[in-house]
Amino acid sequence: MKKYLPQFFLRGLCAMGFGPIVLAIIYGILHATGTDAAITPAEIISISLMALIAGGVTTVCPIESLPLLSAILIHGGALYLVYLIMYLLNDWIARDLTAILTFTVIFIVGYALIWLLIFLYNRRKAAQISKKLPGNKPS
Repeated sequence: MKKYLPQFFLRGLCAMGFGPIVLAIIYGILHATGTDAAITPAEIISISLMALIAGGVTTVCPIESLPLLSAILIHGGALYLVYLIMYLLNDWIARDLTAILTFTVIFIVGYALIWLLIFLYNRRKAAQISKKLPGNKPS
C-alpha cells in the first residue's frame, strides 16, 4: 500500500491539472450556446477532488497481484461513488430515484464502452506485435 499511495497522488495531481482546461471548454460551449452559467468555489473544489480521485484510482489497474476484473470493479466503483456523491452534493442531478438510476445507467454504459475500446485497441496492438515476432506467418 505504501508503494501505491505516492502513485495515487502523483496521478491524481496530474489529472487535476487538466481540470481548468476541461472547465474552460465546457464554459466555452455554454457561452457559445447562450447559456448563462456560473460556477461556485465549492463546485471548483468538487471538480478538483473528482479529478484527483479519478486520476489517482488508475493506480489500481497496474497492480499485478490484483485480478483484472477486480481492478476494473474497484476502479469503476470508486469513480461511480465519487461522481454520484459530488453530483448529488452540488445538485447537478436531482435527488430522486429516477435521476440516480439514469445517472447509473449512463455511467455503466459509458464506462463499459471505454473499457471495450481499450480492449479492442490493445488486442489490435498485440496482434500487430505478434505478427512481427519470428516464426509467425503474416495473415
